[in-house]
Amino acid sequence: MKHASHPGITARLKRAIGHLNSVVAMIEDDRSCIDLAQQLHAVEKAVGGAKRELIHDHIEHCLDDGDRARTKASLKELKQLAKYL
Repeated sequence: MKHASHPGITARLKRAIGHLNSVVAMIEDDRSCIDLAQQLHAVEKAVGGAKRELIHDHIEHCLDDGDRARTKASLKELKQLAKYL
């Protein structure tokens, strides 16, 4: 199932790819460690934001289907997701 949030998540990940490519080029160009750390931080934030958005979207749209019989399975799935936060 495609979610409304997936295009935004894709955009975040593409931004992370761009940042990561910049880091590789910066290393090859012997840029300063401070500049490298700043770009690596940007990569982490972009990937973390994408992960957080994906998990929140899943919680909102996949776990809350109103079916009480699925509640136990949904809670188990939520616990599995929580380890990635």
